[in-house]
Amino acid sequence: MPTECKSKASTCNYYHLLVDVPVLDKERIPKSDTDEAILMLREPREVAIMVLSILSATLTVAQHSSTVSPDQIWNDLMAGNQRFIAGKSASRDIPAQRKILTETQHPRVAVLSCSDSRVPPELVFDSGLGELFVVRSAGEDDDPLSIGSLEYAVEHLDSSVIVVMGHQRCGAVTAACSGEKPGSVNLDAVESPILPSCTMMDPKRPETLDLAVHDHIHRVAQDLPSKSKIIKKALDEGKLTLIEAYYSLDTGEVTKLR
Repeated sequence: MPTECKSKASTCNYYHLLVDVPVLDKERIPKSDTDEAILMLREPREVAIMVLSILSATLTVAQHSSTVSPDQIWNDLMAGNQRFIAGKSASRDIPAQRKILTETQHPRVAVLSCSDSRVPPELVFDSGLGELFVVRSAGEDDDPLSIGSLEYAVEHLDSSVIVVMGHQRCGAVTAACSGEKPGSVNLDAVESPILPSCTMMDPKRPETLDLAVHDHIHRVAQDLPSKSKIIKKALDEGKLTLIEAYYSLDTGEVTKLR
């Protein structure tokens, strides 16, 4: 059984059902008017498919009915981050998870993060399939596309936590605060939203760049409710929590800012 299957909240709680499916002996099946129905269950593959279907429906109901506090969700993310730092990722049965998730998904956490290739949230939090709904753009911008994606997670997938995560030595923030003119209209669209945060750093002291990074994370998180009625409504009703986080390239550690 996979390691994560020992967890109560794991989607693999019923893993044993898939590996312990009995093979029915057709010679011992009694003849009756229900033979045709019984024979449908003879092959283990058919049994496995039936189990997966039932499991998928059960999982959906469980995820909707279970209540996990924002603190517990964050603690789970931090536990995953510690595994990532230590290089000891949780063992997962990816094929089993993939099959369970073919018809539905209900990730508790949506992450708005930078596109930087060194900061993939799924790896940083050591998360499995279906656990994170990830929205990425250079500088974790809250443009309409990003906000619409987050709204989808909240409105349709029941995500109850949004993590806005920036990171150390962010290239987008560095470019925005450099004072140089962007090379295209599209690059300007990336850098312009970051400019207000550049006032937090001293251009003569590159080590103060993190002040701008932290401020930009905060501005993005604060802007989400004002730019999205769906997100604001979920926050007002206590159905959603916003978390501001910072990732260190040096250590691999994620820190909660607010």
